[in-house]
Amino acid sequence: QCSGFEFSMEDCEKFEISENSVNRGTEQIRPECFELLRVLGKGGYGKVFQVRKVTGADSGKIFAMKVLKKAMIVRNAKDTAHTKAERSILEEVKHPFIVDLIYAFQTGGKLYLILEYLSGEFKTWIVKAFPFLISIYLFIILFTSSFYLAEISMALGHLHQKGIIYRDLKPENIMLSNIGHVKLTDFGLCKESIHDGTVTHTFCGTIEYMAPEILMRSGHNRAVDWWSLGALMYDMLTGAPPFTAENRKKTIDKILKCKLNLPPYLTQEARDLLKKLLRRNASTRMGAGPRDALDVQAHSFFRHMNWDDLLAFKVEPPFKPFLQSADDVSQFDSKFTSQTPVDSPDDSTLSESANQVFLGFTYIAPSVLENINEKFTFEPKSRSPRKLLGSPRTPVSPLKAEGEDGWSRGPPFPEVPTTTPSLLPPTDTPMEVSNVEQMDISSNMEVSAPLPIKKPLGSNTGSFVKPAHPAGGRRPKNLRMNH
Repeated sequence: QCSGFEFSMEDCEKFEISENSVNRGTEQIRPECFELLRVLGKGGYGKVFQVRKVTGADSGKIFAMKVLKKAMIVRNAKDTAHTKAERSILEEVKHPFIVDLIYAFQTGGKLYLILEYLSGEFKTWIVKAFPFLISIYLFIILFTSSFYLAEISMALGHLHQKGIIYRDLKPENIMLSNIGHVKLTDFGLCKESIHDGTVTHTFCGTIEYMAPEILMRSGHNRAVDWWSLGALMYDMLTGAPPFTAENRKKTIDKILKCKLNLPPYLTQEARDLLKKLLRRNASTRMGAGPRDALDVQAHSFFRHMNWDDLLAFKVEPPFKPFLQSADDVSQFDSKFTSQTPVDSPDDSTLSESANQVFLGFTYIAPSVLENINEKFTFEPKSRSPRKLLGSPRTPVSPLKAEGEDGWSRGPPFPEVPTTTPSLLPPTDTPMEVSNVEQMDISSNMEVSAPLPIKKPLGSNTGSFVKPAHPAGGRRPKNLRMNH
């Protein structure tokens, strides 16, 4: 009895509280929980597999499993810091257009990241379909590119809001969900704690999409991501990045010195946005101001875009991957998917001190109850700084180089009066632009412990009409994407 209020247990519903009914006990995730299906990709530190969970929660669901070798990573302190920070970023950054981390765990010699399975590679769509569309209806390609670029801009804006610069935007790091929306993947080159006035000097990225200030090592910030968005946009609209050559040195020279050649078939809005994103002077580049992504999204190229509907998945994607099943890999490179997924024994032996650096790597995506609590947690997470990793196209690392959950359209920057598309100071010396098209057009992660392996079935590759490219030669051999 309390303050005249009588409390009787007979009037209450009785409910047993246990780890099985509230906030279920943590599942022991290990390699044996997953069945290997296909190889999706391969890198210097290991492999990425398509897997099916065979035990516990999510049993039967398809995921992507990225496996990293500890022995390869601990050789360099920067790689170790990068790997830990990548996992931490994946845990914190939750956004509709960024890949979700589901589980993270480790064994004696391996690190595992279990990610949502994304059914298609964006570069497959760009290389095979976009040039073909250009040859048919230009308005189709412009609408399609504006959809993808809009989603990517929202993902970049979310990262920048958290002080993270991406630094490796390119077709290979963009995936499509099974309903056709963009998902950014691979956070190996991200840099944290880059806010207004902060710069970093790490030389890293993929040459063809790298901003001039990275190449010149003059210090860079989030503006590099908007240069890369411009390079990606150019690639989507023409079939190749804006500056390419037969080797790295000549490509760098073109990025730093050559004119930006814009094909005559581009609309005025597309041309204007490209010129403003590809400004060599980073301080006057579109997106470099305090409004960040909001300035890019305010450009007339996106005038038909409803940003709230886009974020809520209410805008129909222009392309939906043609999938015959949940484990269909036809949108991935057959060079990898045709391989039999082979696991290697976890025979690596690391010292106790070496293993200590990976403490806290384990992660399981929050339960519904934890999600509710999470919304009332505002404490920022501190993470170690990160550096580099190579990249599939023209990998560059500083060691080997020659030289939230409320999503918004962008960071809560102060309101700045907007006029029309350009919000940049008039002090910029614009890159010289030519109307003449001078383009080259183109088209180590192992698994420990014996895992059940499903033999790949017959190849189920999607069919595309051979692209009809715009006038110009093919992409130099060292820049071509394999299919």
